[in-house]
Amino acid sequence: MTAPFPTKIKTTVQRVLHSVTALLLMSSCATHPAEHVDRLFEAYAGDAVPGAAVRVIRDGEVLLSRCYGMADLEAREPVTSSSNFRLASISKQFTAMSILMLIEQDRLALDTTLPQIFGDFPAYGASITIEHLLQHRSGLLDYEPLVPEDEVRLAIDGPHDQVHDAEILELMKQQEGGYFTPGSEYRYSNTGYAVLAMIVEKLSGGSFADFLKTRIFEPTGMEHTVAFVNGISTVPERAMGYTVGEGGPEFTDQSRHSAVLGDGGIYSSLEDLTLWDAALYRDELISAATKEQMWTPAPKNYGFGWRIDRYRGHVRQHHSGSTCGFRNYLQRFPEERLTVIVLTNRAEPDVDHLGEQVADLFLAGPTR
Repeated sequence: MTAPFPTKIKTTVQRVLHSVTALLLMSSCATHPAEHVDRLFEAYAGDAVPGAAVRVIRDGEVLLSRCYGMADLEAREPVTSSSNFRLASISKQFTAMSILMLIEQDRLALDTTLPQIFGDFPAYGASITIEHLLQHRSGLLDYEPLVPEDEVRLAIDGPHDQVHDAEILELMKQQEGGYFTPGSEYRYSNTGYAVLAMIVEKLSGGSFADFLKTRIFEPTGMEHTVAFVNGISTVPERAMGYTVGEGGPEFTDQSRHSAVLGDGGIYSSLEDLTLWDAALYRDELISAATKEQMWTPAPKNYGFGWRIDRYRGHVRQHHSGSTCGFRNYLQRFPEERLTVIVLTNRAEPDVDHLGEQVADLFLAGPTR
């Protein structure tokens, strides 16, 4: 009779087999990353569902580019690498870049306060600086509850009853204070970035959309990227936003807040965001020293328009974008010169975890 297999040895063998199996799976994913990404985004594929666009770039080379589903269900237009998605809060990095460009031109400084720019801003803004706005430490009230979706706003001039950045600024001028003493806490603020957009307009003498176009998009070759306002501008190869429920996809492309540009109103594509990524490695828009400031985290790991942290030991610059009909995620790993972009035109789910799983396929093991 064969002697029973010792429990300790059996457990050790099981662990070894599990490790070997995991390594084989990882090796398979690394060898065939496109197949693995296809599995991750299987729910976005097909001609009857809103889709997704995924790209991985290393040192300027496109390692992977995959598109799934439909950009426009009614027009039967599939998602392509040129489809323009509403970036939502990924737009904040462009707002921050605009401000930093003006700082380098000595038009303002990080310690410039709101009343120094807008002479009629209330006294509570006297200690709110540009740096506070960039890092979500201003304490300004959230504008969304002040212009609720189901109420008629008093002074609407724009199409489709939408609120704009200028009206957000005016709302803040009507307040008597914020959530906390400026600089003392962190509270993520769409309001702050709407106000930053108005600062760009005030100092440049033109519209925020025009500043973005002439000072950022055109110089970097992002010719199809648009700061979009419904009824005023157009978006080429536009992906429409949807919510997918039990009854299927529902068109949910715009909300009353969708015309606010500074916090989330830019549309862009894999192709143009590839150019943006390349531009960030150069010193053409702003200097290397200013970029270092931009990517230096304040409390809560937020720099200027970017979240900064470490993922699996790797330095990461990233931001998600969530709004009516869209969920997106952009990650950069500067030490590896690796970038992962995920754009989707559906309201859920959040895609941060999907973006991280894509990054896992191309990142080396944890660094120390």
